[in-house]
Amino acid sequence: MLAEDPFKEPEMKMTQRQLAEYRIPLEVRDYCAHLLVPLNRCRYDNFFLAWTCKHEKHEYELCQHNDFMRRVNMKKEKKRLERQKARDEL
Repeated sequence: MLAEDPFKEPEMKMTQRQLAEYRIPLEVRDYCAHLLVPLNRCRYDNFFLAWTCKHEKHEYELCQHNDFMRRVNMKKEKKRLERQKARDEL
């Protein structure tokens, strides 16, 4: 079984038009923006009570964490490949 390409970016699950329709701010339009829509809807429906949307918030924060870890690991892999290339050139 082939490993996933570590440098491949995940696909966006919402278009820019959809993000604009849901009024998602530009600074949070990332690979997890599709999870922000149900979270914001839950918050609005429940008068922004902190304890009512735990599941949606957890899903969104987990996605953010996984995306961050993907970027960190991608950076580590790039550095490792650069060091290996420099070592091979010697």
